[in-house]
Amino acid sequence: MLKADPGLVVRGLGATLGGRAVLRDVALDVAPGEVVAMTGASGAGKTTLLRAIAGLLPATGTIRAGGQPALVFQQHALASRLTARDNVLVGGLRRIGFWRAALRLWPRRELQEAEACLDRVGLAGLGLRRADRLSGGQRQRVAVARALHQRARILLADEPVASLDPALAEGILSLLRDLARRDGLAVLVSLHQHDLADRYADRLLHLEDGCLRTA
Repeated sequence: MLKADPGLVVRGLGATLGGRAVLRDVALDVAPGEVVAMTGASGAGKTTLLRAIAGLLPATGTIRAGGQPALVFQQHALASRLTARDNVLVGGLRRIGFWRAALRLWPRRELQEAEACLDRVGLAGLGLRRADRLSGGQRQRVAVARALHQRARILLADEPVASLDPALAEGILSLLRDLARRDGLAVLVSLHQHDLADRYADRLLHLEDGCLRTA
């Protein structure tokens, strides 16, 4: 019997950086198909929480997820000299292996899937364009496509619209909401803009002094 997708379940999560407790007993749930926005002042620990959930930082507590979460970074973290498609293909490194990727020996299935991921984020036909020739909004969409190529069921986005103008910011958040609804992804996004959080998220959380509460 198949188990139901749990989405994301976090209980008792704590993290310490430089001898200082940054997160304390954090608990949260994000259901499949749901977008949860997390607000908080700079330095409140939002990035630390997302990185801990993604397994990039050591943390205590329990994290239960339907697979390894994928993280979309604030500054998209693309290789500027690679094409949009090659940047997306990096999301499949665990399947492909480092050396095949370094030699760009991409399996045909991976190439087709990368193009499909670009199509899903509205970048069909731009796969061969270098990342440094894309707009800021397009680069962030490539970052989302790379996360999709990881085949993750949990999408974490760390201030994904912080450097975008209002129109592009709304486009990215609308995309994340559509992916949650259409594909059943559990989406947790950190934001500074409370108005955008109100409009695009199903629920709001606020992180302060290392503790998470309902906004």
